[in-house]
Amino acid sequence: MDTQNAISPGSGRAVAVFGASGHTGRFVVAELLRRGFRPIPIGRDASRASGFQDRGMEHRTANVEDPASLDRALAGAAAVINCAGPFLDTAEPLVAAALRARVHYLDVTAEQSSALATFERFAALARDAKIVVAPAMGFYGGLGDLLATAAMGDWASADEIRIGIALDSWRPTLGTRLTGRRNTAPRLVITGGKLAPLGDPPPPSSWTFPEPFGVQDVTELPLTETVVIGRHLRVSNLHTYLNLAPLRDLRDATTPPPAAVDETGRSAQIFLVDVIVRKGMDTRRAIARGRDIYAFTAPLVVEAAQRILDAAAVGVGVLAPGEMFDAPSFLRALTPEHLTFELRSKAPPSPLSSRAPQLACGKLRA
Repeated sequence: MDTQNAISPGSGRAVAVFGASGHTGRFVVAELLRRGFRPIPIGRDASRASGFQDRGMEHRTANVEDPASLDRALAGAAAVINCAGPFLDTAEPLVAAALRARVHYLDVTAEQSSALATFERFAALARDAKIVVAPAMGFYGGLGDLLATAAMGDWASADEIRIGIALDSWRPTLGTRLTGRRNTAPRLVITGGKLAPLGDPPPPSSWTFPEPFGVQDVTELPLTETVVIGRHLRVSNLHTYLNLAPLRDLRDATTPPPAAVDETGRSAQIFLVDVIVRKGMDTRRAIARGRDIYAFTAPLVVEAAQRILDAAAVGVGVLAPGEMFDAPSFLRALTPEHLTFELRSKAPPSPLSSRAPQLACGKLRA
């Protein structure tokens, strides 16, 4: 049963948002307000507080290098959502503060090293504190995990998961650019059931996406979905691919930041995520379409926070999205306003030749 209507509204519960004045953080604050929560915007710069104070919100200032300031900032909150990258710098001190305050923690990191460190350093501490710590609950990471979990369904294991991401463009925020410069760790894939470094350079490939993208040149680009999927799904091989057009935008220093095209602040960017799960000769597929990867992250992470606060998540500790939520129900709760989502139990044949004939759709060819 879809639990969307069973989940109570925010009822004025306080949720802190670290990095609230950033691009994604502002979407998260707006989504919390829309659902009836009481956001507590937290920033590192008091000069950016006026926009929140004008709307009756108490803006708090904190610095990750000052634990006492974080403790004061989280006072009275039921959960904290970390939107401030690079998460290699912010996640560890903010998780530690959440543990001291006994409040749930979520972040939206795409940085593999940050998510791995959160699992490795805080798993036992979060269990003992009886809180949920949910790293990578954003477009990169959480969405791929939920789609892979939904596609896998009742299979106990899979031979292969391939995730194809297509964006029509990418106007990066300043935070994305700063994170890219900070995040220099080797990227990881899953090979033989274990995390392993990505080959350098990855071979050129193409992916047959559903419409409106069709055939796209792609490169292998694993992000935090590798980490969170590997925590709870038994899969021998996991690989993620991104089409090249948005990467050209990202690598071009003159590409402007996102521009709003509607009253919600969303940009015109469109995305499609295509997940293929294979077991033997059988394949299952999950497809999601939407607009603006930054704006979409807000309902994704706030839906997670709401379910955690409503005790609709399974377990405590450091958890992956697909591990603590019923994935199809979660994804359906975001439709149709934020997402279109479909599951296919059998993939249609592709018109393209391939070196991977076991994949009947969305397949790769070199």
